Amino acid sequence: MMELKKYTAAALAVGVIMLALLGCQKHEGPAESAGKEIDKATQKVGEQIEKAGDKIQDTANGDKK
Repeated sequence: MMELKKYTAAALAVGVIMLALLGCQKHEGPAESAGKEIDKATQKVGEQIEKAGDKIQDTANGDKK
């Protein structure tokens, strides 16, 4: 019976800690959302520049794709 109380208390403590951690999650604001969008756009531009560079290099080497 004593072990059951220990396990119940431990499960309850873990549950309370989990709820506390879930409640502390930071919600992003408009500046953080804008920053993430800028990061995505920058990454896409970088990929396009890399593709263009590959095409220029292929053309300089005489390869056609």
